[in-house]
Amino acid sequence: MILLLGGTSEAAPLSAALAAAGHTVLVSTATEAPLELPGPPSVSRRYGRLDGAAMTALLRECGARALVDATHPYAAEAHRHAQEAAHAAGIPCLRWLRAATDLARFEDVIHASSHDQAARMAFSLGRPVLLTIGSRNLTPYLREAVRTGLPVVARVLPLAESLEACHRAGLPQARIIAARGPFSVEANRKAIRDAGAGALVTKDSGAEGGVPGKIEAANLEGCHVVLVRRPPAGVPDTFQSVDLLLRALERLLPSREPRR
Repeated sequence: MILLLGGTSEAAPLSAALAAAGHTVLVSTATEAPLELPGPPSVSRRYGRLDGAAMTALLRECGARALVDATHPYAAEAHRHAQEAAHAAGIPCLRWLRAATDLARFEDVIHASSHDQAARMAFSLGRPVLLTIGSRNLTPYLREAVRTGLPVVARVLPLAESLEACHRAGLPQARIIAARGPFSVEANRKAIRDAGAGALVTKDSGAEGGVPGKIEAANLEGCHVVLVRRPPAGVPDTFQSVDLLLRALERLLPSREPRR
């Protein structure tokens, strides 16, 4: 059994590849977003956020022989919990990291090393700001919005916890776009126009996170893009190739589980 932490974008193809290689897989996602997963018995699923202790308990309960961490590139807490839980359970932890965005064909991308810096940069441009960073790091942007008197709009997932985070941060309902991607370039252009945005803030969540479409839309609308850089991977066993991931598991788990 392999515990695969998703990353809804990565969960389906990775679980399919692992199952095809002869592994049984338990996919764990933070939310119950719909997923097209291979059917049981090779692949099963659970959802709900896990802290380190709960993840360790799950690893032991399901008899996992390895953990594959395919959570979001910016999910630092989830990565830490994965490392700690795998260590406590005495099993290997391998990190799947989706490819970064190829920025070579885009213009006017401003890089920031943190959300605090991104907030200062975005609001220094003197126009409304559109946030496409999720709901977990809104505070620096709301603080700059108050300081500068500029409007801010946040596009977040239509989940109760996301909306609650917006409200806790002090974002009015009228300034929230609750929607689930993927978003087309035209949909991104409309969001920029509706917000009157002169700056769009995003994280580098790669093509799976729709970043190229956001930047293309912003370029077409004459809107600046502030890109929050990824945190370092922090672990040596990091993979962006399915083949290399499977080979690593083959070395670590030389005796495969029999197919059922």
